[in-house]
Amino acid sequence: MSGSRTRPAGSGLLPYGTTRDVREERAEVAVLPVGSFEQHGPYLPLVTDTVVAAVIAREVAAAHPVRLLPPLTISCSHEHEHPDWPGTVSISAATLHAVVLDIAASLRRTGIHRLVLINGHGGNYVLRNVVQESAGTGTRMALFPGTADWDAARERAGVRTSSRSDMHAGEVETSILLHESPELVRPGYETSDFLADDREHLLTLGLRAYTESGVVGRPSLASAGKGKELLAGLVDSFGAYLALLNRAESGGAR
Repeated sequence: MSGSRTRPAGSGLLPYGTTRDVREERAEVAVLPVGSFEQHGPYLPLVTDTVVAAVIAREVAAAHPVRLLPPLTISCSHEHEHPDWPGTVSISAATLHAVVLDIAASLRRTGIHRLVLINGHGGNYVLRNVVQESAGTGTRMALFPGTADWDAARERAGVRTSSRSDMHAGEVETSILLHESPELVRPGYETSDFLADDREHLLTLGLRAYTESGVVGRPSLASAGKGKELLAGLVDSFGAYLALLNRAESGGAR
């Protein structure tokens, strides 16, 4: 049985299942969406990355036998902190690392020993280390989507902007929100294209050094249809991760 029972009609992006529902599903893998609360230009909400991570997780749970967890909504967005862009809130990489480990430990105490982190914010670099360091902790972890998963989904959806150029509030993110929550997309994305492929010192200087609007990408190319296909492509890719974790748990991975 898939995690769809935790998604009643009109439930949005949070799991609304009861303890009984979770018991009956008997999922052995949990998925944790990790978003952020950061500027996304003048037309997308601060909560964009959380919406993206949560909708990916929700669609994955509707198609695969996993336990859907509620999203982490604030993460490592320090490169977006600037007086010109009020609203962004961050936590440290150490805090995010600790929170994920605490969640994994709690899941172990209730019988879940496999956890997939579904990341919606590219600046959450520490999640790679969390997964890397999970070996031997009693929880098998994976980080999703990977670069190859996004590439396959982008090709399926007909996304025209390269992954390098489509860095922030661009074609992909705007498309997913147009599909999932069009009411969150304000006017202006049609005329906000801005490319800044040379971002060599992003971590030192912050994103404001490369874009005045906060946008890096071509949101004018976004569409709800592309958003739908992006999500479908990612759901398909997730199957390989689930198979890998199941194989690892049974001792088949090397």
